[in-house]
Amino acid sequence: MVKSFKKIIEVKGTQVTVLTEDKMDFISLSDMVKNFEGGSALIEQWLKNKDTIEFLAIWEQLNNSNFNSLEFEGIRKEAGTNRFYLSAKKWTETTGAIGIRASAGRYGGTFAHKDIAFEFGSWLSPEFKLYLIKEFQRLKEEENKRLSIEWNLQRTLAKVNYRIHTDAIKENLIPKSLSKEKINAVYADEADLLNIALFGLTAAQWRNENPEARGNIRDYATIEQLVVLSNLESINAMLIDQGIEQSQRLTRLNQTAIKQMKALINNKNLKKLK
Repeated sequence: MVKSFKKIIEVKGTQVTVLTEDKMDFISLSDMVKNFEGGSALIEQWLKNKDTIEFLAIWEQLNNSNFNSLEFEGIRKEAGTNRFYLSAKKWTETTGAIGIRASAGRYGGTFAHKDIAFEFGSWLSPEFKLYLIKEFQRLKEEENKRLSIEWNLQRTLAKVNYRIHTDAIKENLIPKSLSKEKINAVYADEADLLNIALFGLTAAQWRNENPEARGNIRDYATIEQLVVLSNLESINAMLIDQGIEQSQRLTRLNQTAIKQMKALINNKNLKKLK
């Protein structure tokens, strides 16, 4: 299933929707014409233009291996005649085009790939097109900045995970060594097995002790605990594959949690994230 992400940019007082699907950006032509005299009729007027049709066909030939060139030739021959009519829906259904799409409903409208939307902007108003490109670029810069931050976070966590195996034991032990009673108890829920190993209690026990808190025990974990929890999940999966009983796994996981938290507690790289 293709994931879609919608963002709104403001172009000369007009809110324009940008839809991102499978790393391709589509801009709402319906939004672009909202404050122009003629409204949505301008889209069909633009599509009737022979130069527009040829531009769309070239774009499809470059980006769409399933574009029906034979049907396009039929449309091109009719273009310019008084009877000629072309909508985004008809263009898509007839030629198998992917650069423009139209859908009905509250959140529908006509969307076009950014290359095509910019071309439409030139026809609509050169000034509007320039502002559209400027705001679109600003949106992309913000997205790239966010992705860069996420990448740096992942990179830092990777460094922290590496240091776990090499750092000397630090002071201040976060998880407590489990009692024999807890080790011998059976925790059918594997998620609670990890909770016991790291936090010393099950999710239900934590909720009973924190009735006013929203969320669950993991929502209130420190970044150090979340790093260790991720490692424990991988280790537990490996131990399960090895056929090790739950009580034995709990002992090992608890010992691992203690060792890793000691290594993390004073890690300088991790402190920078806080």
